[in-house]
Amino acid sequence: MAKTVDLSEPLLIKRYASRRLYNTETSDYVTLDDIAGFIRLGREVQIVDLKSGDDLTRQYLLQIVAEHESHGESVLPIAVLTDLVRSYTTQAHSIVPDFLTASFEMLKQGQSKVLDNMAAINPMASMPGFDAMRAQQEAFFKAMTGGLGTWPEADEPEEKKDAAAGAAAEDLDAIKRQLADLQAKLNKM
Repeated sequence: MAKTVDLSEPLLIKRYASRRLYNTETSDYVTLDDIAGFIRLGREVQIVDLKSGDDLTRQYLLQIVAEHESHGESVLPIAVLTDLVRSYTTQAHSIVPDFLTASFEMLKQGQSKVLDNMAAINPMASMPGFDAMRAQQEAFFKAMTGGLGTWPEADEPEEKKDAAAGAAAEDLDAIKRQLADLQAKLNKM
């Protein structure tokens, strides 16, 4: 009888004492590249040590990111990496995970599309270098979504732009609420 797979559950990967990684669903050994592929396909993974039961997921995900960064597939700017390292030695380390989670959640939900629709109300749009920053964000968005997401096009029909502007206003309100929450956490520190 074939084993049914519950895609809502994380894919369980067991690490043996030999450091080999074993996919419990397919009963075969996998590599870090395989695990990265599962994640790109939208699958959550959990990697545990077979003997101790310790959750090693974070360690292996960081290793995947490090390997991509070292092979010229850089997504994280040096300044961001530096700030991350710095956050481990400051009180900021308590808010960094929440901030990163909120930022990536907004990215996943397509919040970066707001930039195109905010030009009229965004004072940053007239700042020197804003276009370069927007281009970097677009490249980051494409890299993080593996090219699956689309960046808004300037030549969209007016009706679509109006609908997007309404959605952008709602998105802007959500962003403002999230930033206010983060600011409140900072103020408590």
